Amino acid sequence: MRTLTHTVQLCDEGRRLGRVIESRFSLSVHLLRTLKAREGIRLNGESAHTDRIVHAGQVITLLLEPDAPAGVGDPQALRVPYADADFLIADKDAPLPTLPSRHQSGETLREQVMRYLGEREPYTFRPVNRLDKGTSGLMLVARNAHAQQLASRMLHTDAFVREYLAVTQGVPAQKEGVIDAPVARMPGATVRRCVDAGGQQARTQYRLLGETNGRALLRLRLFTGRTHQIRVHLSHIGCPIVGDYLYGREEESLPGRFALHSAYVSLTQPVTGERIEIESPLPPALARLI
Repeated sequence: MRTLTHTVQLCDEGRRLGRVIESRFSLSVHLLRTLKAREGIRLNGESAHTDRIVHAGQVITLLLEPDAPAGVGDPQALRVPYADADFLIADKDAPLPTLPSRHQSGETLREQVMRYLGEREPYTFRPVNRLDKGTSGLMLVARNAHAQQLASRMLHTDAFVREYLAVTQGVPAQKEGVIDAPVARMPGATVRRCVDAGGQQARTQYRLLGETNGRALLRLRLFTGRTHQIRVHLSHIGCPIVGDYLYGREEESLPGRFALHSAYVSLTQPVTGERIEIESPLPPALARLI
């Protein structure tokens, strides 16, 4: 069971327990209500109501129960280069959906994470960022609602950096730059996006790492998180991702996927303050393209 603790300071002497929790733990309203309902708030080890008056030196403990009883995990279920009590970073294969849907059947990352952790149904899967089915690489998954809430606030800030590697058909005119072009849903489409003046702001930074036979290897960083942003932006500048069946053309050597890989994640763990940096190399199938 994940717990959060805080020792009451002199500045909080005489305050109500609920007020101290609100100021020290940054809980969502929903989670605080849940903790109250299941008596998950402790003061010096004993269950306590939020209207209790606290005193310096007392220890507040919040019991963040897992969504389901944990069993024996399977470390072979997927690649996990980092895990702690609040998060894991999964290295997703492609093509692999992140979540089940009416359009997707069979294995998904959700099931792999569940097996890795040894969780059982009902299980709440809490991805912080998402990857398309055809994109491989690093994804941050929260292990409790509090961790997910804190990490979601960090998206698209310097506290949570994501970088990608892409092999493109075509070489950008400039070796590095920022593509600043709004992205919108394509008229009449359900999934496909396009660059459109009426769309949402979208910014992608790129840097050319190498080129050969009309193809380029790019490293990219997202400053916003629009659906298909990298794919749309690279197609927009005339350099679609190799194998991108929506914005370019399919590649026989990449069945079901395209040449985009989430290669680097850097974040400040929002519960512990630890700095985490994880890299994932370009998969062999993509390296062979260049």
